[in-house]
Amino acid sequence: MSNNHDEIKGLIKASRKMLNKNFVIEEQEIKNKYNFLFEQGYEQSEVESIAPGNITKKINVPKSIDKDIEDTTNPKKDKKQAYRISGGILVLHGKDKRDLELTTDDKTAFQETMDEFTQEVSDMVDFNKLNVYPNNVEWSGKIIDFDIEFFFSIGEENGNYINGQMIRTDDKFLEIVNKLKSYYNKFKSKWAKVLSQRKKTNK
Repeated sequence: MSNNHDEIKGLIKASRKMLNKNFVIEEQEIKNKYNFLFEQGYEQSEVESIAPGNITKKINVPKSIDKDIEDTTNPKKDKKQAYRISGGILVLHGKDKRDLELTTDDKTAFQETMDEFTQEVSDMVDFNKLNVYPNNVEWSGKIIDFDIEFFFSIGEENGNYINGQMIRTDDKFLEIVNKLKSYYNKFKSKWAKVLSQRKKTNK
């Protein structure tokens, strides 16, 4: 019992010593003397304010840091404009109105893309929007008779992806996968030219 009592007394004494204002000031003097660096964004006076009596005091982050955080988390939003073309939707993304103008080449490429897909891959398909960004193109849809979704991307993230649940990997499925792979190369070639042309036009 006495050992526990002494141990508790020792802990209380140590706590009081650590919370002593003189100890905090002494620690601060050591930091100043040896030029310790403080975390960016905290003023010297703000660090000193974190003393036992000020432990609940809020630290104001400088406005410049607030602005940096705002710019990082909420960058300037891109504009977008959607166009309905022969039952499909083409969405152009960009920084200004010039980026959102639909050209004859865009329209033709989109129409050809849908037609070629139904001829070469499957005519049982629901297309999602085709998104044209300044540096990449993304398109997806669902092949109904196989209950699988496809996703094509060119530019910053090239790739041909499929998604589905409990897909039976028979010969018909392998055939549709090969058709998707083959068609993706045509899609990539066509829309790479469109992106290149749009960049020239918007300069």
